[in-house]
Amino acid sequence: MPQHFAQLSDPHLSSLDGVRLRELLNKRALGYLSWRRKRRFEHRREVLDALQRDLNLEQVDQLLVTGDLTHIGLPSEFEQARDWLRQLGDPSKVALVPGNHDSCVAAPEAQTYALWRDYMASDSPHDNGIHFPSRRIRGNIAFIGLSTGCPKPPLMATGTLAAEQLERLPGLLKETAARGLFRVVYLHHSPVVGQEKWRKRLTNAGQVQTILEDCGAELVLHGHGHRAHFSELDTRAGNLPVIALPSASALGLHGADTAQYNRYEIQPNAAGWQVDIDVRQYSRDSNSYGEGSRRRVQVRRGTNATAVPG
Repeated sequence: MPQHFAQLSDPHLSSLDGVRLRELLNKRALGYLSWRRKRRFEHRREVLDALQRDLNLEQVDQLLVTGDLTHIGLPSEFEQARDWLRQLGDPSKVALVPGNHDSCVAAPEAQTYALWRDYMASDSPHDNGIHFPSRRIRGNIAFIGLSTGCPKPPLMATGTLAAEQLERLPGLLKETAARGLFRVVYLHHSPVVGQEKWRKRLTNAGQVQTILEDCGAELVLHGHGHRAHFSELDTRAGNLPVIALPSASALGLHGADTAQYNRYEIQPNAAGWQVDIDVRQYSRDSNSYGEGSRRRVQVRRGTNATAVPG
């Protein structure tokens, strides 16, 4: 039987109306100015409302949110995001990882990530909390979440995977592979070396990419660049598709892609795994999400994948 899940990214759902000056006496000031000048017109709540009307969580085993729920990581934004997550679905159905905007500056955990704890938690009791890598098993799929969001200097949108995550990731990939599971690794920044601009890159992408090539996975999903992108890595196990999504709330006013999210259908076959990708595209004319492109990817063990546009 096929299994289904979905991914959205970079919703930037919060509003900064009413922010006080003393909250902006750091790197957040630049982010606030960007929101005032551009981002509040590009990232719209009505687009996310349309997404919720289109998304049916009853038809998916898991919804993945790959970071940047906020603009500048204020506690009030974390509260707004928590309320939106509750409207989106139960924490058992929704899993998220942070982005660089969520980690704009160092902030008390109790006022920020603790509010999203249930949505970042793993299945196993000893993994509960906000510790990464996270792991959730749904049927034949292992969802492995990595956090790349951490405070960086002004004008930098880079991310870094912490040393403890680098240490734990190989064991998780090997253990889930031994169980014959389809391994979905999801994170905010691209783990592919050279895929992002220098100031937006994952600083230790080389190490992450090496782990993926050595230990294998079946699918990598990320956001951050606000553009749709498909690439592949060659691993010891076979080909590894890497898929990037644009912002789920974007009108596409400034050259970025218009909002979309992806639905995935996974099923095993004689060659490995068949992955059907259904792109759900936002239309400004109808203020609704509808059918976009379709792609079928064969994840083969030890050979290159063949991507067939729908």
